[in-house]
Amino acid sequence: MLLRIRKLKREQNGPFDAGTRLHYGVLSGMVGIFLNLLLFAGKLTAALASGSVSVMADAFNNLSDAGSSVVTLIGFKLSGKKPDPQHPFGHGRLEYVAGFVISVFIIVVGSELARDSFAGIRSPKPVEYSTMIVWILAASICVKLYMALYNTLLSRLFESPTMKATARDSLSDVCATGAVLIALLVSHRTGVNLDSWMGLIVSIFILYSGISSAKDTLTPLLGTPPSKELVSEIEQIVMAHKPVISGMHDLVVHNYGPGRLMISLHAEVPSDIGVFDAHCIIDDLENELAEKLNCAAVIHFDPVDKDDEQLVYLRSVVEDVVREIDARITIHDFRYVPGATHTNLVFDIVVPYKFGECDDDLKKQISDEVEKRLPQHKCVIKCDNSFV
Repeated sequence: MLLRIRKLKREQNGPFDAGTRLHYGVLSGMVGIFLNLLLFAGKLTAALASGSVSVMADAFNNLSDAGSSVVTLIGFKLSGKKPDPQHPFGHGRLEYVAGFVISVFIIVVGSELARDSFAGIRSPKPVEYSTMIVWILAASICVKLYMALYNTLLSRLFESPTMKATARDSLSDVCATGAVLIALLVSHRTGVNLDSWMGLIVSIFILYSGISSAKDTLTPLLGTPPSKELVSEIEQIVMAHKPVISGMHDLVVHNYGPGRLMISLHAEVPSDIGVFDAHCIIDDLENELAEKLNCAAVIHFDPVDKDDEQLVYLRSVVEDVVREIDARITIHDFRYVPGATHTNLVFDIVVPYKFGECDDDLKKQISDEVEKRLPQHKCVIKCDNSFV
């Protein structure tokens, strides 16, 4: 299966369609259910034979992983459903919910293991050693390493948080089972009972893994900015249409689940191009973005007058002022409106969230500096926050 995934990765040139994601998501879930139930049966047998608290906890950890695989299976099935009137953007975010449920499973298992380990530390019990237990635990480590590699490849290929959480859980199990095996061997060689202490260390590691996975799956549900790579790719596609498109701003990327993006932006188009011609250009660009990025794209075009020397000069002065205040601030939709006593300079500024809130003090600072350089000119500023 690993060779099949690598072959699929080499053959794939663009984003994967929903059908391919669903196929491999279901496959991942079914493989996880089968292997985890197999490991649970083997470790349960070993735990009953040895009386080991840590082996028993490790067995039920695998049982919970089988339950997590069921959640993965259901999550991919539901997230692959087509949009409906109640959910016009599809059900893709259910994959994030599935990943969060898996994280909760991991946290519960870690908590239970910690409780049992504390009980074992207070009242230690002898652990029976046998070669069979060693082989079962060693085989379990090999199986979990395979599952971790398998789901890691799938998570990178499909950018799936659910598969990433599953891969992280498998790596936690490798460490947990490895620790149990080491404790068993040390106890056999030295006579020192480390069973419960090792169980406590393993539980801490599992809890950390679960909390990290929960954070990774909750974050996209709350909303995150697009990656720098995606923003750069969008800019390259749009600005490849120079000189017809001279700039872009107000980029917003909505994430409705892995592989389900909606992009909106404003493209600056020379004002001397006819409305119908500009509309055709924007339509072609929307289709290009949809094809290359597997997204829905909506573009608003803003006319820009490049031939008005007065406008170009006034804009350059304002841009200099804004740049001196903070280079991260940008302006767009610039125009001027002459009046009897003064000229209004009307424009929008975009302030990154890292800069802080766009307040009246910032607007006043820009206005005061512009009026020093351009007497009888007043600024009318609209302030926006950047979403990228």
